[in-house]
Amino acid sequence: MNKTLQYQLSKDYCCTPEEVLCRENIFTVYTPLDERRRFQEKSECFLKICAVNGKLLFTGREDIISVCREKYGKWDGAWFMEVQTVIELESLIRKYGYKIKQLHPFYISEEITPPAPCDFETVFYTQNEIEQFRDDDRFDEAYAFCEDTPDVLGIAAVKNGNIIGMAGASADSPYMYQIGINVLPDYRGKGIGAQLVTLLKNKVLELGKLPFYGTSVSHIASQKTAVKAGFIPAWTELVTEKEEKV
Repeated sequence: MNKTLQYQLSKDYCCTPEEVLCRENIFTVYTPLDERRRFQEKSECFLKICAVNGKLLFTGREDIISVCREKYGKWDGAWFMEVQTVIELESLIRKYGYKIKQLHPFYISEEITPPAPCDFETVFYTQNEIEQFRDDDRFDEAYAFCEDTPDVLGIAAVKNGNIIGMAGASADSPYMYQIGINVLPDYRGKGIGAQLVTLLKNKVLELGKLPFYGTSVSHIASQKTAVKAGFIPAWTELVTEKEEKV
């Protein structure tokens, strides 16, 4: 397992690096550790679950962790995110006033890879230069404009003087930068996303950070982009949030 990811998950799930690798499922009461990933972080962590290396990491509020330890202590992590299990978990946490917010697979890339030839120009942007795109909805996946996870690096694909795609990297932790991508509708399916992600993740690796990429379980095009850009599947994460009262 990648050592940076191992250490990062230990901070995200309030356990030791050794517990990330052991065979048993791990259950911890959540404490907001300084080096955790902070993307779209809420003030309270009721429950989040990581499936990695065939096992599960649980962290959250003490009461739900106690219930999960009893119910899922021996569960096979490789199959935990199956639909029926997720439905049952949703029913369980709704009793506490919470619901599942997202369930995403995540990818990492450990090596610099050469990009394929392209027929567009590229422009890199520094953290300060990214600010010009703050209100540009075309690039809402590339840039988050989140104070806790600042957008630190960007790259655009430019053709005939127009931006046709954009990728951005946010500093989600001191060690791992998350990459997001937008390609304008008329230019999708041409490999532009994979090219931009490849170039950007190479820059992230050169900075000594581990690039990672998250997407939806049903977004096959996005998953293909990750693979083409040299990423490999690394973990799956389930996050919960409080239900809003109507």
